Amino acid sequence: MALALLFASLPLAGKLFLGGWGFDGAPAIACLCLVSAAYLYFAGRERRRPIPDSAAILDKAIRLAAAGETGRGVALLDEALRLSPRLWQARQYRGQMRLGEPDAAAAALQDFTEAIRLAPGEPHLYILRSHVFTLLGQESSARADLETAARLGGDSGAQVAQ
Repeated sequence: MALALLFASLPLAGKLFLGGWGFDGAPAIACLCLVSAAYLYFAGRERRRPIPDSAAILDKAIRLAAAGETGRGVALLDEALRLSPRLWQARQYRGQMRLGEPDAAAAALQDFTEAIRLAPGEPHLYILRSHVFTLLGQESSARADLETAARLGGDSGAQVAQ
């Protein structure tokens, strides 16, 4: 950049101090230096990776789970939660994926409970958690969640889950 400014200023300095527009090749050299400086600036910049979209990660995790790759799907949901800790849908889907794993009911219960904490007005979350409570043998908690789901407007889902 400094060379471009130097060569660009030579004709002006010649006019001011020498009385004539000497240095005929100076503008061309100045343009060449300017283009070189711009190229080196952009070529030397650190490349920024785009921030992944949590919704796109969620979609990919669901597709992986549907294809039978629940382990990779859960890993992607973990990444989505790292990026957006308040994304309750990721906790819901991770809990649903964990329900298919043996001895993972406690982890699924934790996911559903956290999803309910983040979105207390979603009746289907209570229905899912009631299913886990039933698997764990906690019938009174399961009934309480089904009643909450019914009160929130998930009557049809609560009846199906019973």
